[in-house]
Amino acid sequence: MIFEYQARTPEGKPRIGTLEAPSSEVALQTLQRQNLIIVSLKASVEKPSWFEAPFAMFRKVKQKDVMLLSRQLATLFEAKVPVVRTLQTLIAESESSLLKKHLADVLDDIQGGMSMSQAMNKHPQVFSTFFVQMVRAGEESGKLDEVFTYLADYLERSYGLLNKARNALIYPAFIMVAFIGIMIFLFTSIVPKIGAIIEESGQELPFYTKMILGLSTFLVNYGILIVLLFIVFGVLLVRYLRTPEGIQVASRVQLSLPVVGMLYKKMYLARLADNLQTLITGGIPIIRALQITADVVGNDVYRSITLEAVEAVRGGSSIADAFGKHPEVPMLLTQMIRVGEETGKLDSLLKAISRFYAQEVDSLVENLVSLIEPILIVILGLGVGIIVVSVLQPIYNLTASFS
Repeated sequence: MIFEYQARTPEGKPRIGTLEAPSSEVALQTLQRQNLIIVSLKASVEKPSWFEAPFAMFRKVKQKDVMLLSRQLATLFEAKVPVVRTLQTLIAESESSLLKKHLADVLDDIQGGMSMSQAMNKHPQVFSTFFVQMVRAGEESGKLDEVFTYLADYLERSYGLLNKARNALIYPAFIMVAFIGIMIFLFTSIVPKIGAIIEESGQELPFYTKMILGLSTFLVNYGILIVLLFIVFGVLLVRYLRTPEGIQVASRVQLSLPVVGMLYKKMYLARLADNLQTLITGGIPIIRALQITADVVGNDVYRSITLEAVEAVRGGSSIADAFGKHPEVPMLLTQMIRVGEETGKLDSLLKAISRFYAQEVDSLVENLVSLIEPILIVILGLGVGIIVVSVLQPIYNLTASFS
């Protein structure tokens, strides 16, 4: 961080300047070692460049950076490094300028008398409710090193699971975009030129050729209008999906999609079990653990189910009975939770459930990737083939008539 300071020398001469330091405490110590009397010291606000300014509001700390931060915190706390020194070290070594700024603010708040969980709670864009509650439990139990180890392990599992699911969908998305791009190019650039030649011949055209030529003419004449309509529709759709009703609808559609819906369902079940297990292991009470899990599970359907389970458990029901009322929760999960509640080993059984569903996601991703590739190639080939046959057959017929 860059700090602006005003100071005086022992002789009373004013001194103004800037200093780079990981925290205000380090900056203060550096200036005092120069025998300066500090008048004021404040962090300067770094203004983004003209290129970065329009995108500054979209910048956020990556999940991968938070995962690495958790592992580093766990390592340093296990080595019995003091909190202030730990944060100073991480600020100095962090490669993310945004994360560095948030950590510097956390350090300043801790030095001002706040606990680590209170300081982190002021930065929800970096530290989730789940993260903060785990840190608070570690502070209360005196086991921050163990808690950060749990957090690091959990975030690594969560990041790996999400990354696998995301990677499984990148390839088909790329193929579909390429397919749409090729179709637009053919219909707006190639087909109109060939269509003009075919129509000038005056021959009777097959029905499918007329359809291709008509679609091409429509796209050439009204293509801009269609693009504008898609943009308007996209904006309205995004606004709708940000409403409570839209979030609920999107969550249900996500789970009901063929094949992909099953992938998402298993991923959310793995996340639900993993969140709950990590919180219980960290010493969070069951009801509070369910509330936090509802906020971080990532799907509104499972969020609603978990919140209903909170009320049911508060009323005296077991977790297994509360989850068993919902068809979206498989019997395997509820039975395992029931056994865990009866034996007092809920955390270990939740860990086994999470591992099982994570393996299911891995297997489904591999099968999905192996199936999608040939299917999309066939679809792409058929689309291009239909267009080629539709425009080339009349040309072939025209050539044959001349000969």
